[in-house]
Amino acid sequence: MVDSDIGLAADKIFAEELDTFRNAEGRKICELSRLAFETSLPSKPLLAALFHIVFIYGYHHHRCTDLFIEVNPRHRRFYEAMLGFKPIGAPRTNESVAAPSQLMWLEIASIRPRIDAAASNATSDKAPRSLYSLFFSRDDARELAEELTSDEAIQRTMDGNALVKIYLTDF
Repeated sequence: MVDSDIGLAADKIFAEELDTFRNAEGRKICELSRLAFETSLPSKPLLAALFHIVFIYGYHHHRCTDLFIEVNPRHRRFYEAMLGFKPIGAPRTNESVAAPSQLMWLEIASIRPRIDAAASNATSDKAPRSLYSLFFSRDDARELAEELTSDEAIQRTMDGNALVKIYLTDF
């Protein structure tokens, strides 16, 4: 979800934190929300594909600079270690799901270097564990960017068809 006049879902409990980024010059914020996976599927490749598609679309089409997610605090370490997200503020209760919630932030400009580092360390025994090693190749990412930002793809999105479904069907 890209920031708009109605804000982001995370504004319900983290408006002050989001406003700090929203009001900074040259920043455009977006949020990945309602993230859930079927546990019988290979979740790490799916999560990597989803995040890479979100990155490609958010960066190339909307020019977003900052990505936010709300996670249960028990999942915080996963998002820190596997994708480089940083916690923002203290956990709070999300009344809509009756659970604790931690706002997490990732600067979008840091994603491409992380993907490149993971690709160059892919054969090393000392490569850090990261979902970035499961991201699409540079050529595939370029092709996805062209497809996701084409006039036809944008029209499909506006018509309510989920672009992500196109690319996750191989998993």
